[in-house]
Amino acid sequence: MRFASRGDLDGGLAAAGRKPAAPRLYVLDGLRIVAALMVVFFHYVALRGGWGEDPERVFPNLWKFAQYGWTGVEVFFLISGFVICMSTWGRSLGDFFVSRVTRVYPAYWVAIFLTAAVVSLWPQVRQINGGFEGVLTNLTMLQSGLGVWDVDGVYWTLFIELKFYVMFAVVVATGVTYRKCVLFCAVWTVVALASVQADIKVLDQWAMPLYQPYFVAGIAFYLMYRYRPTALLWGITAMSLLLAEHHITKRVADNTTHNIPAWPARVIVFVAFVLMALIACGVFNRIQWRWLSTAGALTYPLYLLHQYIGMTVIYGLRDRVPRHLLVAGLVLVMLCAAWLMHKFVEKPLSTKLRKVLRASLDEMRQHTPRKGAPAKAAAPAAAAPVAPSAVPEQHAGREEAREGAAVAQRLRAYETGTYEQPAGDKVIVGRPDGV
Repeated sequence: MRFASRGDLDGGLAAAGRKPAAPRLYVLDGLRIVAALMVVFFHYVALRGGWGEDPERVFPNLWKFAQYGWTGVEVFFLISGFVICMSTWGRSLGDFFVSRVTRVYPAYWVAIFLTAAVVSLWPQVRQINGGFEGVLTNLTMLQSGLGVWDVDGVYWTLFIELKFYVMFAVVVATGVTYRKCVLFCAVWTVVALASVQADIKVLDQWAMPLYQPYFVAGIAFYLMYRYRPTALLWGITAMSLLLAEHHITKRVADNTTHNIPAWPARVIVFVAFVLMALIACGVFNRIQWRWLSTAGALTYPLYLLHQYIGMTVIYGLRDRVPRHLLVAGLVLVMLCAAWLMHKFVEKPLSTKLRKVLRASLDEMRQHTPRKGAPAKAAAPAAAAPVAPSAVPEQHAGREEAREGAAVAQRLRAYETGTYEQPAGDKVIVGRPDGV
């Protein structure tokens, strides 16, 4: 295998004459927390939620800005394509499975029970549809595929992420390379376009035409960052941007009951693409603010906890606390709750779950003979002389193995420090009244 086909330890930049990439993209953490706060702002200010009246009357000025906060979800998907492609390079399918399960499930399980408890005790704002059985089904994170209501309205995006993981796992299983990533982007784009006119529900559910452009663009941006920007990659991102902008009109209609213009949402999406392009070109590599790592770590717990619990708190305090102070204080409380969940729930549970899953995979591999391997070990034969021409290739193979292990270790360190992160008639982020 050619060295250039898989990238080198510094992200493929040294060979191109550029400076090595920063060991950690702290700016991605900052962009994630901004996206999360956009969604929180949308839920607390632009939805009826616990206010019990039109939010335009409650926040006549803030509402004009908050009504576009749902675009934070699009930013999440854009970042996800970048991070998933980065974190799978040089790793096996088993490693990918372990990293995703330990990243998304521990905090999610705890958030389900906390949200279900709050909504069950104070059902004035929301109720648990499907009862305890529905809560148990939500633990799988597959409830959207089974037609079961989400315990919290934000969970619909997690099913979108899972489907992306499943599809990209095909690339991981065969070995992530530059060419395979580009082919994956091209095939997914074509299938997503076909699903719009095919009117086949299953195809539409998996092709996800509304969100596919963001994941694909994120993958292309990472290829730019790992290697270098090329006309091909710029073409993929430009096509994705145009497709994303095309779907904005529908997304705006899904996210409000008011007749509002679509151009602010288009501008936000465009700015997000520009920021990711600058990240891909290494413009922000010098930003090494470590506090952004902590902020990024709060993103996922904050996203999981804030909506229904926050709406319930708003309902209980709306007549006692000034509305602007209530929103600001609630956001701070939710950030603290997110830190507590990350510190005392997410990190320890993820560590334990990771050990268990890795042990299980090791057990499976131990009892799975490799393809072409003999059933029993043969008796040792006399050592044959090694042809001089084979020595360099063996040495190169050992070098690649060591480099692959270094890449995997570095990416695993990046991942454990932070995130990573369909609607129909379900409760989703896009419905202003949560119905």
